[in-house]
Amino acid sequence: MSDANILKTPPGNVLLLQLGEIGDVVLATPTFRAVKETYPGSRLTVLVRKPCASLLEADHHLDEIIEVSKSSRKITEIGMENVRLARKLRWGAYDLVIDLRTGDRGTILAFLTGAPVRIARHDPGQPFWRGWMLTRLLPDQPPGPSPVHPGADQSLRLVRALGINTKDSIPRLAVPGKASERIRELLGSIGLRGNDRWVTINPCSRRKYKEWVHERWAEIADSLWERHRIPSIFVGAPEEADTAEEIVRRCPGRAYNLAGKTTLGELAALLARSTVHLGVDSAPPHIAAAVGTPVVTIFGPSNWKGWIVTDATHRVVTPDGGCNACDRMGCEDKGRSRCLEDLKADPVIQAVEEVLGQSTAPGDGQENFKER
Repeated sequence: MSDANILKTPPGNVLLLQLGEIGDVVLATPTFRAVKETYPGSRLTVLVRKPCASLLEADHHLDEIIEVSKSSRKITEIGMENVRLARKLRWGAYDLVIDLRTGDRGTILAFLTGAPVRIARHDPGQPFWRGWMLTRLLPDQPPGPSPVHPGADQSLRLVRALGINTKDSIPRLAVPGKASERIRELLGSIGLRGNDRWVTINPCSRRKYKEWVHERWAEIADSLWERHRIPSIFVGAPEEADTAEEIVRRCPGRAYNLAGKTTLGELAALLARSTVHLGVDSAPPHIAAAVGTPVVTIFGPSNWKGWIVTDATHRVVTPDGGCNACDRMGCEDKGRSRCLEDLKADPVIQAVEEVLGQSTAPGDGQENFKER
């Protein structure tokens, strides 16, 4: 039986598991869209880790979003959350379950659904028992043809093997109206109006070896204020708020710290109204691009070509030299990236200036942004 013939009849009730990080969820949105386009009469549920649900609540392709704890506790531990989750999944009566990742937790959750068809990608490094918990493990497929989005293709090529596909591989997020209203209030509290121009900046990453020298973000913010009178809004997770505040204190010009003050859905609403988003390799650049905002992203050890698409309004800045994009966790895997430490502010400022030249008003270039 070929992989495309696994689904003998169109599934009426589909569950997709995407238990990756925030950026992984954003990049999976074309896969959600592909399922609905291929089976428009199906009911589609996605299962994600907290706090990703608020990013997806306005996605009209989704009928239900299940959000599970991001805790490191094993799914096999006895606890009311896991008992309730197991019961909910069993009662879901899914025809088709696809785990878009290869972790143990997704495998066990797929098995608990009892769905007749449970599919994931084969990974030779994973435990043998995945083979009997899932009904089919598919070999990794070749990348999709250009111009497929490379980050989105990570999960699209799995479902493509089942005959599920979309012509639009660009990650897209819709923003709930209530999130937009909350952002209007938050901006008003710092003296900004909806028709003002500002940039957003995420200086932090969960993986510290991806971060740029923090002081240089102050240089960027000051350059934007001195040249264009454009203020900077620093964003990030609650645990990144202190770092953002330290950078803001270094800025003689107008800069604000909203790190930790928004949900992910509200962050998407804020980024959707940003003139440009600047940041390091982390979730916010993916969110910003998915709501149609121009992005300038700094990459060091990571190979950006496997995750994003660049064009006139989406730029990547990388250090000079042959050691960048080494895909290591910093130099000698010690969590410190000298290539990023050596990167000066000038090439970043140049990239921002070029992108600003493409955007003259708030909302320009935001063709992906939708408010629901």
